[in-house]
Amino acid sequence: MTPERRRILVIGIGAGDPDHLTLGAVKAIRRADVFFVVGKGQDKSSLTDLRHSMLEEHAQAPYRVVEVTDPSRDRRPMDRSDYAAAVQDWRTRRGDIFERLMREEMSAGETGAFLVWGDPSLYDSTLGILNDIEERGSVSATVEVVPGITSVSTLAARHRIPVNQVGRPLHITPARRLADVGQNDDGDIVVMLDAHESFTQVEGEDVWIYWGAYLGTPDELLVAGRLAEVADRIRHVRAEARARHGWIMDTYLLRIVKSPDE
Repeated sequence: MTPERRRILVIGIGAGDPDHLTLGAVKAIRRADVFFVVGKGQDKSSLTDLRHSMLEEHAQAPYRVVEVTDPSRDRRPMDRSDYAAAVQDWRTRRGDIFERLMREEMSAGETGAFLVWGDPSLYDSTLGILNDIEERGSVSATVEVVPGITSVSTLAARHRIPVNQVGRPLHITPARRLADVGQNDDGDIVVMLDAHESFTQVEGEDVWIYWGAYLGTPDELLVAGRLAEVADRIRHVRAEARARHGWIMDTYLLRIVKSPDE
């Protein structure tokens, strides 16, 4: 028997500023019958609240909201192979939840939607998980992706800088690979997912950092300057914010800035 096909919208909603919803995102939200909201616990309830406020403003009634809790993931320090295995285990369990939602919470011909922070193509698992579900063969869906404004774009805008320099490459890396990428100084480096303040291990008097947390939200924090001079300040601000909110989402750009006479 051919599995019933559903329509799934994967909608990028930006880094946190409700005004960063694109017109395409708003139009997509108005097309959806049911929204799947993946919560990350009470400590991050503000992330869920923001999604609800976006739906209240833009969704077309009647619509349904189905909330689920994101499965936990092993976040202990580990080597590369163990890390990959831990992420795959988490993605599989998340896929089980998504598959159940698609099967039990959608009727034939309905459109479901996932609201994804930033852009679905940059450091988000939703598209990969939906592809895994398609390969399982039990639930089939037509997937449409609506791009969003990334945290990288928001970071650059808030610091009023271009994200790249003329004629030089841009590297985007998770913090766990910063040491590898940092060996090549031919370009700027955007660092994502840094739970262990890896910028403190970067050396060089010419390295500048443009750091931001809770980008686009009322709690936004920004620090910029020569890394050697502002690293301790970032650590202090970061620790204080994490203690206050119970969580933190931050990213930063590292750039070598030579003096004019060099």
